Order: sequence, then structure tokens, then C-alpha cells
Amino acid sequence: MMTDSERFAFIPRRIHGFATSGNAYDASQTDEAIETGHTLIILSEGVVALAGAWPIAVTAAGGVLHSVIGKDDDTLDGLAANFQLTPDDILTAVTIARAFGFAIDPVFNRVCP
Repeated sequence: MMTDSERFAFIPRRIHGFATSGNAYDASQTDEAIETGHTLIILSEGVVALAGAWPIAVTAAGGVLHSVIGKDDDTLDGLAANFQLTPDDILTAVTIARAFGFAIDPVFNRVCP
């Protein structure tokens, strides 16, 4: 039988949905409930992104959100550190994007198994 510590050992994730990537960008800059690392989903544009000072899309489609210019030697840990994210923030967003069947940005596709 699982103990309470084992049963409740998880990290909750905040996911915010928007009608447009422009709405997502604006909200990520002004809504105090949206913190760095939260996942932003814009179904109508096929975009999944991560909130931050400069919200970045993990999908090939980015709308008005920023994209990452990667290098061949990028790692998941390195990208996370560069954007003040955790590797789990990135993995969660990429997993959600893949579940929707969205094309993943090549940089994130390379570093996320």
C-alpha cells in the first residue's frame, strides 16, 4: 500500500488556454497568475508554448510567440537554464504538443526524447 507521501508526490502543472497566440503573449506579460514555466496552449493555431519574459513556442508553429534558435550541441538542461525553466517544464509542454499531434520545433524535438 502506498503512503500519503508516495500517493501525493507530484508536481502540479499550470496550463493556460487562449484563443490566439497574441492573447497568450499579452496575458503572459500582464496576468500575475501566469508564471514562468507555465504551459500556454493555443489550439486554433496549433501552438504550445512556455510562459516567461519572452514566451517561447515548443511547436513548429509559433504564432506571434518567440522561437528558439538552437545549436547542434544544445541539451535539455542547457535550454532550460537559458530560459530560467526546468527540464520538466519543457518536457511537459512538448508532451502536450505531441499528444495534440502538433509538429514540434526542431530544437525541442532534438532535445526531448
